[in-house]
Amino acid sequence: MLDEPIAFAASTDLARSREFYEGALWLTVLAVTPFALVLPGIRVTKVDSFTPQPFTVLGWRVDDIDSTIRTLTERGVKFTRYDGMGQDDLGVWTTPDGSKVAWFTDPDGNTLSLTQFAA
Repeated sequence: MLDEPIAFAASTDLARSREFYEGALWLTVLAVTPFALVLPGIRVTKVDSFTPQPFTVLGWRVDDIDSTIRTLTERGVKFTRYDGMGQDDLGVWTTPDGSKVAWFTDPDGNTLSLTQFAA
């Protein structure tokens, strides 16, 4: 009955968001309207004002988090460090089950993440 989910993120500037999501993250832009930037599984919605939430709003599963971080860093993405998280040199936190997680933000301050799940 339900198909694939669609994630939503807010943006005050869709052109800036497009530059980030398409340029830095290499996501395919499916459509741009005055109201949204549409990507596979994601709709970046235009808002007049926005206060970022203090939690992750969107994330991706990756096979090799270290390689993905290095590639995104080369594209200008800055990874976030949190006090007390015990992150490694790349900003990766290893969960108790061995999964690896890293966080970064989009231009509007939405917290995004990468996760490499434990085998």
